[in-house]
Amino acid sequence: MATFHITELAEGKPHEVHLCKDHAHAYLQHEEDTPAQSPNLAGVLAHQLAVGQTAEDLSKLDQQSCPVCGITFYEFRSQGRFGCPHDYTCFTSELEQLLLNIHGATDHVGKCPKRSPGLVARQTEMIRLRREMKDAVAQEQYERASELRDEIRQIENEASGE
Repeated sequence: MATFHITELAEGKPHEVHLCKDHAHAYLQHEEDTPAQSPNLAGVLAHQLAVGQTAEDLSKLDQQSCPVCGITFYEFRSQGRFGCPHDYTCFTSELEQLLLNIHGATDHVGKCPKRSPGLVARQTEMIRLRREMKDAVAQEQYERASELRDEIRQIENEASGE
């Protein structure tokens, strides 16, 4: 039974591998032994296996989700993208090891965007409101959904007026 589902990008195209624990360990060990141009998620998972993280631990981690946008860690691992800026805070402990393995450091030393810092906060708020509105519609709470829609429009109008 496949316990590990590994997706790697090769030449810009995803390649999926579904393995049991023993074969995953062997596959990941082989990935570590092969000289690579840059570390990948498979190498990070191999490191996690090496330090004793079990399939149960990885399964629990995959279920963890962001309270703002609702993305799970599994979705992040599958897509390679986060849903909102808050995800970096939500998954900090998991990301530190990943960043350390990929970049060799966890401190940012590059350029920062020059746009206003309020823009990121506003975008995060919009993501949260849209998610709440979607949940309200799903639960047939249409009055709440219309209130959220109005809040979204107000934020959009304020942003376009700047």
